[in-house]
Amino acid sequence: MREISGGRLLRALVFSLAIGTSGCVAAAAAGAAGAVYATSRGVESVVNGSADNVAGRARAVFKEMGITEDAASTKEAGTQREIKGKQGDLDVTVQMEQQDTATTKVEVTARKNLAEWDKDYARKVLESIVKKS
Repeated sequence: MREISGGRLLRALVFSLAIGTSGCVAAAAAGAAGAVYATSRGVESVVNGSADNVAGRARAVFKEMGITEDAASTKEAGTQREIKGKQGDLDVTVQMEQQDTATTKVEVTARKNLAEWDKDYARKVLESIVKKS
């Protein structure tokens, strides 16, 4: 077995610490920038912008992705919104709930049938909404 000198060991530890720390910083930055999390039926994220602003971005994404909007609703003086649409055999729903003046919680689902959900497609929709911020 080969022995590692003190200098090499110290450099290896410093390098490992630097890599580990930058990974944590990157993860924290991703969380602040709207990390996407899986739910039981789709995906969600906290997105920069008011519910009204995010709803406008969601409608733009619907058009870009060929999703035909077929219903929309607004509750709680505009702080809660929902937009529904169809894309092929998928029923796509975007639910928005304003958290504060600067952020809105967004959940996207893409349902194939009563028991089947397309989380990958929902993730694409949500990531497109996040990118428009």
